[in-house]
Amino acid sequence: MSRVLALALFVTMSSAVSGSAALAQTAVGGQVSSFKDTSMLKPPPGARVAIIEWEDLECPACAHAFPLVHQAIAHYHIPLVRYDFLIPGHMWSKQAAVYARYIQDKVSPDIATEYRREVFASQFRIASQDDLVKFTQQFFAAHGKQMPFVVDPTGELLKQVEADRNLGDKLGLNETPTIVIVTPKGWIQVKDVSDLYQAIDQAEAMAGSGAATVHRTSARK
Repeated sequence: MSRVLALALFVTMSSAVSGSAALAQTAVGGQVSSFKDTSMLKPPPGARVAIIEWEDLECPACAHAFPLVHQAIAHYHIPLVRYDFLIPGHMWSKQAAVYARYIQDKVSPDIATEYRREVFASQFRIASQDDLVKFTQQFFAAHGKQMPFVVDPTGELLKQVEADRNLGDKLGLNETPTIVIVTPKGWIQVKDVSDLYQAIDQAEAMAGSGAATVHRTSARK
C-alpha cells in the first residue's frame, strides 16, 4: 500500500487562546484526530524532534506499538515523552501504571521501561488485579527486589497517572496509542505505527527547515 502524509493546516487563534486547537483543518489522504488543546505537543527543552505517546498498559494496540516506538528512539536518538491514558473498562491498567511509576521512582527508569515491556508482552496472562499483583511480584523478584505491601501509600503515584489522563483529555484523545512526532515548528500524528520512521524523517526535515509551522497526520491510504 502507498504511504501518504496527510497535511492539516491550523489557523493560529488569538493570543487569549494561544496553543488551543486551530480554527480550521484540512487533510489529504487521512483524517486528523479532532484534538482540542494542542499546546502540549512540543519537544522537551533542547530537543529538535521527540515522540510523545499516550498508552494504556492493557491496550493490545499499545503492546504492538511499544517495541516499534522504542526501536525508533534508539535508531534516531530522540527522546520519548510517555503518558498514561487509562481506557474506561480496563480492569487493571490503572494499577499497572501505578506500579510502573513506583519502579521508575524507586528502582530505575530503565527497569520501569522493562516492566512496561513485559506487561505488554504478558497481557494474555493478566486477566485480573490478582493476576497483575502476582505478575508484578515475580517481576520484582526477578530483579532482586521485594514488592512493597503497599506501593502507593500516599496516593501520589495515582495522582501522577490521573494527571497524565487529564492531559490526554485536554488534548481530546479518543484512542490509544496516540503517537505524535513533535518539533518546535509543528507536529505529525502517526495513525499507523508502521509509518513511524517516515513520520520522524518528515519531522526532522521540518525541524531543520525554515518552513512555517504546520501540523500533519501520517496515515495510510
